[in-house]
Amino acid sequence: MSYLTETPDGVILNVKAQPRSSKAGLDGLLGDAVKVKIRCAPVDGKANKELVETLADAFDLPKSRVVFKIGETSKTKRILLQGLTIRQVESVVGVSA
Repeated sequence: MSYLTETPDGVILNVKAQPRSSKAGLDGLLGDAVKVKIRCAPVDGKANKELVETLADAFDLPKSRVVFKIGETSKTKRILLQGLTIRQVESVVGVSA
């Protein structure tokens, strides 16, 4: 299974969140998901907020265009990056689907 799914609205990215990391950022592929390190613990939505901020920064998007589709309470999530193509996402992640 690919870590990306193209839709008319953008690209859905499979994400594996790693909370409580020393620094935030994309950290390559882990199985069929992009590993994203975040500093916050998964408490009171803080980790999800930081995850959205980290992805928005990495893909140069406004936070409003980073939308949870599935997995807000799980480490494995599917997130829509509105307005991007698979090629744009691959260029940031550095790995082809």
